[in-house]
Amino acid sequence: MVFILVDMRSPDRTLAVRAPWRDLDAATIRTVAVMCLSVMVIGMSYGVSGHGAGLSWWQLTIIAVVVLAGSSEFVFVAVLAAGGAPLLGAAAGLLVNTRNLGYGLAVGRHLDRGPSMLIGAHLINDETAALTAPETDRRRARAVFFLCGVGILACWPAGAALGALLGSMVADPDVLGLDAAFPALLAALAIPALREKSTATAALIGTGAALAAVPFIPPGVPVLIALVGVLLTVRMGNAHRSSDETVEEEIG
Repeated sequence: MVFILVDMRSPDRTLAVRAPWRDLDAATIRTVAVMCLSVMVIGMSYGVSGHGAGLSWWQLTIIAVVVLAGSSEFVFVAVLAAGGAPLLGAAAGLLVNTRNLGYGLAVGRHLDRGPSMLIGAHLINDETAALTAPETDRRRARAVFFLCGVGILACWPAGAALGALLGSMVADPDVLGLDAAFPALLAALAIPALREKSTATAALIGTGAALAAVPFIPPGVPVLIALVGVLLTVRMGNAHRSSDETVEEEIG
């Protein structure tokens, strides 16, 4: 009887403890699963590279759990492999990871303040942002975000550990083609959004700017340069709306 009274007076309490995937359809859950498995494959490539740079499997696993940002970790390993100092590699990785500020603005509006937001801050990355940002329903967006985030928190370190163990058998990870799986998956997720004119314009401008910057800046940073496409598209949209409002006022 006590449980019945609590459920009747506080219906939100029952909803709050529901597993996140209960708010998602089967297709979305499959997409999250494929994303997480792809991240594990990329994690294996990272583990092989890290092993070649002199890092042990447990070091790579700890870095994967604490940092949880593939691009930054790849840059860190690349700097070490080239003979650079660890602090320089960490600084380069931090610079690459500043793109998460933009992801946080897109995803943070779906999260509640408090522990939920603190945990969510650690789970923000390319994958969770790509799946969460298009969601319009706040409850569903939170479910997608945390389900994907927890999945990646498990799959990325696991892939890194497996890759490190394989490192002694595979000298060059590029021959496996593992690095192509993740970009291909993100491209498949992004293509449907290009049907909107504003999104296609932002993508075109951003891609051009990023490609032009590739020869002059470190790997990973061109992603930040690509944001110029979004900024210019937003400004053009605001200018167009202001022009339309001025015309309407003159006619009125």
